[in-house]
Amino acid sequence: MTMWLGLIMLVLLMLGFPMMLPLAVGTLFMMFTGMTFFGPDQMVSWMITGVGSWVLAAVPMFIFAADILTKGHTANRLLDLVDSFTRHIRGGLPITTAASCALFGAVSGSTQATVVAMGGPMRPRLLAKGYSDSFTLALIINASDIALLIPPSIGFIVYGVVMKTSIGDLFLAGILPGLLILALFAGYCYIGARIRGIAPEPRASWGERLRALRKTILPLGFPILVVGGIYGGYFSAVEASAVAVAYAFVLEVIIYRQVSIRDLGSLALSTGMITAVVFILVAVGAAFSQTLGTAGVPEALLGPAIDAIGQNQFLALLLIAAAFFVGCMFVDPIVVILILVPIFKPLVESANLAPVHVGVIVTLQAAIGSATPPFGCDIFTAIAVFRRPYMDVVRGTPPFIAILLLATLILILFPQISLLLPSLGGN
Repeated sequence: MTMWLGLIMLVLLMLGFPMMLPLAVGTLFMMFTGMTFFGPDQMVSWMITGVGSWVLAAVPMFIFAADILTKGHTANRLLDLVDSFTRHIRGGLPITTAASCALFGAVSGSTQATVVAMGGPMRPRLLAKGYSDSFTLALIINASDIALLIPPSIGFIVYGVVMKTSIGDLFLAGILPGLLILALFAGYCYIGARIRGIAPEPRASWGERLRALRKTILPLGFPILVVGGIYGGYFSAVEASAVAVAYAFVLEVIIYRQVSIRDLGSLALSTGMITAVVFILVAVGAAFSQTLGTAGVPEALLGPAIDAIGQNQFLALLLIAAAFFVGCMFVDPIVVILILVPIFKPLVESANLAPVHVGVIVTLQAAIGSATPPFGCDIFTAIAVFRRPYMDVVRGTPPFIAILLLATLILILFPQISLLLPSLGGN
């Protein structure tokens, strides 16, 4: 029966139905075939419970803040800052792109917003410098995925809700892994530029650097305000998201004047549509996950693996990473987190793993999946934004995926990288 369940959902996905439909059909299939026993009222109850967490109210607020910043001038200011410090390095332009994506991710928390905001100005410059379009597109979509690790991160919020883990600890835990990936990307860009024989640009003067820094002082205060406010106990994650919207409003509407009051209506409508999709996925994903648990599917599938792994933390993390990596290749990362985190929770507990460290591994796989064929969401964002064929967008991704998998292995072997900042915070 489990095989039929998977087959039906796979066929629906391959036919192009939105992810919420296979999840709903899968839940109903288990209900009507007797895999588990519950009524429609219980399914609705699970859906309501799935979106009932107060913390999830932070999601639309962070999305709205990201939309305001994407519409405004913050992205260009961050680009100018990074460019002034890296343009003289061989491979400086792609390094600028990767670092700017990380910085904008720290401001917006959205991979897709980062693809749009950073890809627009950087792609023409990279092409003019002699980089291939396949490399350029792959760099943009993979560097944008650092946004899932650099706080604020919607992926961390969803994981924290499902796993009942501190959002503040997760935000802190993602900083060093995000910087590790940025360093690995920078090394790859440097080596690639040397191989291609691409010369660096003239060094910026300290006057240029100071002017660029002065222009970005306020945007750079964004992650400090959000993370510092949460971890300092000044406000919760939800309150931080409201502060983020207010801060984005003040920056782009009042100070920079790149976004008008009239623009806010269309931005709010866009945020509402994205939020509706996310919350429907969360609701249906929660019902599907609960149904799987009631039917005993996780125990049937993972019971032997959990018994075999026992307390071997390396093998446990390797299994978790592999499952999330494969899942995020085909399904929206939020859905994968909602479904697989409860399934793997017994393994996390039996192997005595730190839930915060597991959250970093899980969210990193979500980041990889966002840019991994066949169904990475950032791939289709790039197709829509840059009007390029599917194969042109994915052709250059394998080296970046390999780098991200290397980063996963490093984080599995050295959990201290993820746990250092939360431990310094004393939580």
